[in-house]
Amino acid sequence: MNLSDSFFNKVEKKTKVDKNTILGLAEKLQNGNMKDEKTLREIINTLSKMTGKKISKEQSDKIISKVVDGKVPQNIDKMF
Repeated sequence: MNLSDSFFNKVEKKTKVDKNTILGLAEKLQNGNMKDEKTLREIINTLSKMTGKKISKEQSDKIISKVVDGKVPQNIDKMF
């Protein structure tokens, strides 16, 4: 999939998140080991910064535990 710069410019205007940050996160999600605590912490921290939402260590630990233990739906349709 080839996304144009105009798409990323629109996203950056609305979210204040640049193209490189988005692509870096996408790469981590696609190629990262989702059972690796370090990878998961990096992703959580990146998302926290992107959204401007603070995540406590306890919240982060809980998210990591659920992901590592396989307690997260693999199919988005099952989340709702």
